[in-house]
Amino acid sequence: MRHDLDPGDWWALPAGPQNSICDVAGVTLGHFTRDEGSVQTGFTAILPHQGNLFADPVPAGAVVLNGFGKSAGLIQLIELGEIETPILLTNTFAIAAGTEALIRRAIAENPAIGRSTSTVNALVLECNDGRVNDIQALALRPSDAQAAIDAASPNPPEQGTVGAGRGMKTFGLNGGIGSASRRVGDYTLAALVLSNFGQRSELRVLGQRVPLSGEETRDKGSIIITYATDAPLDSRQLTRISRRAAAGLGRLGSHLGHGSGDIALAFTTKRPVKGEDGLLTTALLDDDALDPFFLAAVETVEEAVLNAMWHATPLPGRDGKPGASLREILKG
Repeated sequence: MRHDLDPGDWWALPAGPQNSICDVAGVTLGHFTRDEGSVQTGFTAILPHQGNLFADPVPAGAVVLNGFGKSAGLIQLIELGEIETPILLTNTFAIAAGTEALIRRAIAENPAIGRSTSTVNALVLECNDGRVNDIQALALRPSDAQAAIDAASPNPPEQGTVGAGRGMKTFGLNGGIGSASRRVGDYTLAALVLSNFGQRSELRVLGQRVPLSGEETRDKGSIIITYATDAPLDSRQLTRISRRAAAGLGRLGSHLGHGSGDIALAFTTKRPVKGEDGLLTTALLDDDALDPFFLAAVETVEEAVLNAMWHATPLPGRDGKPGASLREILKG
């Protein structure tokens, strides 16, 4: 689902049919939302494919644009260049619950984990939703993370204040989950964001500054960006794509503030083939072909954040102050 903004010629590349991360074949997305009074939070799950991810991991890369964050699993992802569990997004204090859910799921599928094989690298990323959610309640459980995984679907995803995005704020407005995709020749590159960042006075929409009334905010709170593609790329190339997220955030007005944990990762569903001799074989795009993917990375993160803000429900803050959505602001 796309916002109602008229981009004119602002974006250069065509969107996929859903304009979402699920435009990449095989990728599914699910949410679990807890909406209970002062508890406004949840999990969002991204599944790179529907098989056994521990046995058949996907190539991946990641960058830490600003390291004010508490994610689990990033160190090994960066070192080994692969993802071996679903990707979970949640609030800062639910990292442990998400990690437990992923470990238990992986052991159920692979009983040798931690016995005769290596342990599993559970990947859980977070933003601080404490401005809306009572984060001290520690309300989320491993079963909630599993519910998000079980809900994963290839259908057009809900966006805005849903799942992990329930209590998130962006440029002082309600934010949350947003997604966008671009076609790059025969391939697709898409982004999904958990958006919880931005200084109110710096917001730009399609290149234009948007004056927002109300109390000024700092550029803090974090954003998690997940790119998916079906292009034949390796970990190094996926890391290079991840770095372009910073340019997309800059187009929105962010300066990647001190207190914002800004993390981007990318994976491809195109896996290498392992031969009987143990050798991995794959065809890779030449680096000279990457520029359109870099542009797609910039455009998708920019539009994904706008989609999160556009589809957000105006939720009040924990302090009782009313919330607002970008849709309300721009439609007057």
